[in-house]
Amino acid sequence: MKIKVATYNIHKGVSYRSKPRVVALKQAIAAFDADLIFLQEVQGQHDRIAARYGEEHHGHRHWPQGSQHEFFAGESHQSVYGLNAQYDHGHHGNALLTRFPIAKWTNTDISDHAYEARGILHSIVETPQGTVHCYVIHLGLFEKSRVRQVEALIEAVNLSAPNNEPVIIAGDFNDWRNTLSAKLRKALGVVEVFDELGAGSSLGDLVRTLARRQAAIRPARTFPAALPFFRLDRIYVRGFKVESAEVLHGQLWAKLSDHAPIVATLSLA
Repeated sequence: MKIKVATYNIHKGVSYRSKPRVVALKQAIAAFDADLIFLQEVQGQHDRIAARYGEEHHGHRHWPQGSQHEFFAGESHQSVYGLNAQYDHGHHGNALLTRFPIAKWTNTDISDHAYEARGILHSIVETPQGTVHCYVIHLGLFEKSRVRQVEALIEAVNLSAPNNEPVIIAGDFNDWRNTLSAKLRKALGVVEVFDELGAGSSLGDLVRTLARRQAAIRPARTFPAALPFFRLDRIYVRGFKVESAEVLHGQLWAKLSDHAPIVATLSLA
């Protein structure tokens, strides 16, 4: 059984000038044709933008009446939302869209200080071949915070998905120096989806072997979307074979968010 997975930081569905991109984002997210979609910076509510852009004009609405995650899910997916940051005019957080039934979900606060609200959204989904644990993550901007937040993530996964149960951890790790991957691999037995690129060729095997010896396995570049340079966004998996993985970038994606999305196809091992 193959499962298509995507992760995307959507920048709250607005441009830097606070112009809505929500309708175009819904179309782009639908184009992933993914079974599981891990979203960060999802606007659960924003009264100011809703007041300005929420009215219908010429049969079109530029801002949804409800929450973004419900709008993106539509009729094809279920959705859950983990509120992280709350303010006078609204709130935002992480979300999971899934074609599979959700058995249970929880949102755990892992904020490291008062200026950055962060959380782990954990959902247990029931696929035709069994249970999969999904964790949506958005780590902090400061390295010491990220270290502590990854320790909290490791603890959460070990408690909620014991006995090597299948796991997908995806989101914006803000880990531009790639200092956290080795810890996650060792503690949880996960691989990042780009670890396995090149499988099936002798050259690819050689490159991966040399990379592992030099501890130089690197995730893909995803930020900024217009010309990706920093390696911020990740999909880590356990209990899956990675069939394919790609970063979607170019002019279209540069208009929608500052991050480029990652789409991967997995098969249960």
